[in-house]
Parts: sequence; structure tokens; C-alpha cells
Amino acid sequence: QVQVVESGGGLVQPGGSLRLSCLVSGSIFNFYDVAWYRQAPGKERELVAGLATDGKTKYADSVQGRFTISRDNAASALHLQMNSLKPDDTAVYYCNARMSGHSQAYWGHGTQVTVSS
Repeated sequence: QVQVVESGGGLVQPGGSLRLSCLVSGSIFNFYDVAWYRQAPGKERELVAGLATDGKTKYADSVQGRFTISRDNAASALHLQMNSLKPDDTAVYYCNARMSGHSQAYWGHGTQVTVSS
């Protein structure tokens, strides 16, 4: 059974930074495409950043240049470094893992990020 657990959320002032982490257990992490999504109140869940097994990355236009996605295969971990945070970045952030070439995706329960002064 694949388990996905996020951590690292919290309250931060505008302009500040946070680093989210996600641990994926129960399978071979190296085989998974991974991504961060977020969902703000009253809005649909959206892709923030994705990182495929071949190293290709994809970012939402709204976070390009501010957020960096990375993975540590040895630790089965995914990270999201978020800099220059804005109030519009406030949302619940979810980690997603999907075995490359497969449709089955696994989600964590999310971690709250609040950007406010």
C-alpha cells in the first residue's frame, strides 16, 4: 500500500519562504512521477509543480521563478521550496505520486500554507 505524507506547512509573512516535504512509502519511489497541487478555499485544485522520473519539471505560471520542486530518491522524498510567498499562495498543498506510465495516483492529506501579515 502506497502512503503519501506531507509536512512543512504553516503561517508565513508575505515575502517569506517555506519548504514542504512529502514522504512516499510502500513502493519504489524512483518509478514515480511526482507533483505538488494546491487548493484554495472556493477554488479547484490546481497543479503547482511536477517532476517526472526523467527529471523534467513543470510549473504553474503563477509560481514560476519562485518555487522549486526537487526529489531525493534515496529518501523517497519530494520537496517544494517556496520563496517570495504571496497571500495568493495560501492554500492546502497536496503531494501526488503516480507510477510512470500508469493511471493510478496517490494523494496525501495535504498541508496548510497560509501567507498573511
